[in-house]
Amino acid sequence: MAILKPFKGLRPPKEIAARVASRPYDVLNSKEARLEAAGNDYSLLHIIKPEIDLPVEIDEHDEQVYNKALENLNKFIKNGWLKQDEAPYLYIYAQTMNNKTQYGIVGCAAVDDYMNGVIKKHELTRKDKEEDRMKHVRITNANMEPVFFTYPAVAEIDKIVEHFVNNHKPEYDFTADDGFGHHFWVIRDSGIIDQLVNLFEEIPYTYVADGHHRTAAAALVGNEKRKNNPDHTGDEEYNFFLAVHFPSNQLTIIDYNRVVKDLNGLSKAEFFDKLGEVFQIEDMGTEIYKPNALHNFSMYIDEKWYSLTAKPGTYNDNDPIGVLDVTVLSDLVLDKVLGITDLRTSNRIDFVGGIRGLNELKRRVDSGEMAVAFALYPVSLEQLINIADTGNIMPPKTTWFEPKLRSGIVVHSLE
Repeated sequence: MAILKPFKGLRPPKEIAARVASRPYDVLNSKEARLEAAGNDYSLLHIIKPEIDLPVEIDEHDEQVYNKALENLNKFIKNGWLKQDEAPYLYIYAQTMNNKTQYGIVGCAAVDDYMNGVIKKHELTRKDKEEDRMKHVRITNANMEPVFFTYPAVAEIDKIVEHFVNNHKPEYDFTADDGFGHHFWVIRDSGIIDQLVNLFEEIPYTYVADGHHRTAAAALVGNEKRKNNPDHTGDEEYNFFLAVHFPSNQLTIIDYNRVVKDLNGLSKAEFFDKLGEVFQIEDMGTEIYKPNALHNFSMYIDEKWYSLTAKPGTYNDNDPIGVLDVTVLSDLVLDKVLGITDLRTSNRIDFVGGIRGLNELKRRVDSGEMAVAFALYPVSLEQLINIADTGNIMPPKTTWFEPKLRSGIVVHSLE
């Protein structure tokens, strides 16, 4: 049964919340972070991408960078840019994109739930990325950024959240530079908090939607701390980590597309001949073509779009992994035709979140940077949950959730 724990959030004052809130650490590089935080001392990027306050040439994994994170966190607290709530609360964090709003419950998830499989994951994590975030958690002694969880929707929880937001003004309410709305409420009523905590105890599993490395890092550091504490009781804050829990009926996964640098030594004619063995190919002309169903792909090459439909018998709809279009494309094209066998390490392939649109695929091919682009039909949330429930792992770069959670709206201290 899932644990949802209220906590004393570290939060910015209302008047600077929009300026503190930043994009997550892993969606922009150091150069982009420097530009985004320029002229804004309040930006949480100074803590989650602290290399922006050090010389440009510094390695982002240098010990000085982690120390700078702690220095900047202490500065934020000293200056009153982050203040701790007086009591443990739950919070509601809503996001609006394209006139659709999704409402998540902010509370702490349990390290035990991660370790014993109540929190389910669908992606593998990389040790180097885990260790980077673990160092950040260790030195700041805080979960600076939330992870993005989902859970099977519960009608009673939906009703409580709906009633609360309809009868209370949000603590924060702003639109970020990307046009997405962010709305945040503090639940101080102990009766409502107890209701939500008790209802979560009836949920058998929660699922990591986005933030697998942050989740692993938070849980592993918590586990370290308990092993190093001879007086460990299980109630310490390090036994819990920051998460936003969204009901499954409100989320949408968008496409996660691929661009490839070369045709593996094949001529265009040879490439098309090999594709024709496993796909029905239709020339769609110069107008952008978007996949319209499972096992239908969009391909862009030499200023033209094509529809690729996998032929029956080339995929396995009875296999939770084999049915995924990322698997179909990897098996039939990237591996067998283009010779890309490891998506995690190959420098011949890149990945483009669907939020950037198919024009981004066209741009990267037209520029000569890439030779061919593939757009995929998005994975469904039902597929994600099925894969996690069956203990399977999705191929790399399968799901893209948008909008991303803003970091800095609330922080969880492990003190």
